[in-house]
Amino acid sequence: MPDMELSPEELAQKDGKEGRPVYIAYEGKIYDVSLSKLWKTGTHMNRHPSGKDLTTDLGGAPHGPEVLDRYPAVGIIKREPVSEIEGKTFLEPLFKKVPFLRRHPHPMTVHFPIVFMLSPAFFILLYFITGDPSYEATAFHCLAGGVIFTPVVILTGLVSWWVNYLARPLRRINIKISVSLPMLAVSLAALVLREMTPDVLTRFRSISIVYLLLIFSLCPMILVIGWHGARLTFPIGKE
Repeated sequence: MPDMELSPEELAQKDGKEGRPVYIAYEGKIYDVSLSKLWKTGTHMNRHPSGKDLTTDLGGAPHGPEVLDRYPAVGIIKREPVSEIEGKTFLEPLFKKVPFLRRHPHPMTVHFPIVFMLSPAFFILLYFITGDPSYEATAFHCLAGGVIFTPVVILTGLVSWWVNYLARPLRRINIKISVSLPMLAVSLAALVLREMTPDVLTRFRSISIVYLLLIFSLCPMILVIGWHGARLTFPIGKE
């Protein structure tokens, strides 16, 4: 029997639900993994959905594409015209040589500002509880780390958005961008304030309240960014 030729939309229907087969694609070939225990729910490792081209995902997986040799190749994906944005992705040769660079730089670097932006509030609380000035100094150092790493993460995020989502105006990405820039401005303002007023907390006054509002406002902002980033990486339901 000749190989099937499925469009991406037709492939998406092979998701293992309601008795449908479980198909995945790699480098244009479609594989039937219905008999795999790891794909019995239609999703692999609670992360990779079936009915999709997983070429990029396999490039960053802990195993190689040779695992697909265990399953029958049942068809190919219909070739569609390359979009204008995809045609301008001049980094494609680099991504083929180093697949890690396509998706991983942003998830790898994003952990730094998450920790650094949450830590100042934590250490300031410890300072108020214990009176130990080293905690207040640590809060300042963590704040500086957040200011340094946030532009790096914004840059990797924009590159990832351009490369992996074709710069489409997705709701969760729009939220991340709209919160990230104010967070950078607030953290920078707090850093400058603390640098210019080293005793901002040791001698409590009105400007101390402004500093605390800036510091503690970073917590909800970074949590919103992290939440929507996590939903992009680990979608729930049909997202």
